[in-house]
Amino acid sequence: MENGGGGLVVANGKGEAEGRRWRFKPNERLAAVNQQSIRGVLDIVGSNLNGEDGRVVIQLGHGDPSAFESFRTTSTAEDAVVESIRSGKFNRYPPSIGLPAARRAVSEYLSKDLPYKLSHDDVFLTVGCAQAIEVVLHVLSRPGANILLPRPGFPLYEARTTLCGLEGRHFDLLPDQHWEIDLEAVESLADENTVAMVIINPVNPCGNVFSREHLEKVAGVARKLGIVVIADEVYAHLNFGSRPFVPMGAFSSIVPVITLGSISKRWVVPGWRLGWLAACDPNGILKQNKIVDGVRSYLNVSSDPPTIIQAAIPKILGETTKDFFNKTVQTLKLTADICYNSLLQIDCISCPHRPEASMFVMVRLDASRLKNIKDDMDFCCKLAKEESIIVLPGSALGMKGWLRITFAVDPPLLQDGLARLRSFCHRHKKN
Repeated sequence: MENGGGGLVVANGKGEAEGRRWRFKPNERLAAVNQQSIRGVLDIVGSNLNGEDGRVVIQLGHGDPSAFESFRTTSTAEDAVVESIRSGKFNRYPPSIGLPAARRAVSEYLSKDLPYKLSHDDVFLTVGCAQAIEVVLHVLSRPGANILLPRPGFPLYEARTTLCGLEGRHFDLLPDQHWEIDLEAVESLADENTVAMVIINPVNPCGNVFSREHLEKVAGVARKLGIVVIADEVYAHLNFGSRPFVPMGAFSSIVPVITLGSISKRWVVPGWRLGWLAACDPNGILKQNKIVDGVRSYLNVSSDPPTIIQAAIPKILGETTKDFFNKTVQTLKLTADICYNSLLQIDCISCPHRPEASMFVMVRLDASRLKNIKDDMDFCCKLAKEESIIVLPGSALGMKGWLRITFAVDPPLLQDGLARLRSFCHRHKKN
């Protein structure tokens, strides 16, 4: 039918949709990506929550401690952002690779842990560490290429690998060897089309930190294979055990390293979306192979982190006191101990190692000891329904039969959540 102005009006939208063949459809890779994402899996788990029991939902599946008073960021960071906003100087677009002063501050911050000095030209600012992952994988992608990923690891790597057409090949972290990398598997997985391997240190999701000796072995294997190491160090310095944090960049004279990081975790501000990608490459291999040029080109057609946060970075990185860092680490140690000691009291759950870094721990679930529980996904869905607790099933990380639990939660709430977890397991325990 026509309207008064002679334009076409569709009287039955459903009929129009069914009657015409439209040529567009979503990227088929997105369906797989949603299944690979932590948020997608947690949405499924969270859909089982029983909103009628009146209890507070306790989130032990997604690591965002900024929601809790125990993990409030430092006033130094807050004041730096306020000053940046009120100056009126940083409402414009920044350069695509970041403000020079911010990049210089990041290079100086990272250089404190390295045997050489990074230049600000080695640093590129990103929208959190998530965009840094996106950038580096797209820059390295080419037809037929593959990349080596840790299992368990951070699912965003799998999702981004899928979207940019890379093949992901998984090497295991060994729970009985302090979650170290299976380096023999790394060598067996690689071929002439392998471009990189990813390491996450301190380790999300296992809660460990790699030793200097182990990282040196990683560098040696990567050099032998002729590949770059992508070092995700977003949890850098959030270690509270006996092992110190050692950056992978300390071995970049052996193998080129692309370091990824952000202020999200150490400063407890994930919503500020400020990360970086740093070329740790004193031998110039990344520049020679045009990887640095590729990063610049990608960022020219991508988004920028907020200019007001970039402008605050020199003060955030340069003036935050050790007292703030120590308080955060001490709180994480307290909550990690609460988590580990509570898990020891649950028969169907075993924890290979006391967590010593990051905000997570991986635990093995013995579903055969529970009634009406098929697997880790079923466990998490029923736990959400019966106890209003969200835990991430290990199958989301390539580890079926395991669970990932975050301990970056206010201590009283964490104790309540773990008590509910214990009650759930006791209630479902087989006689």
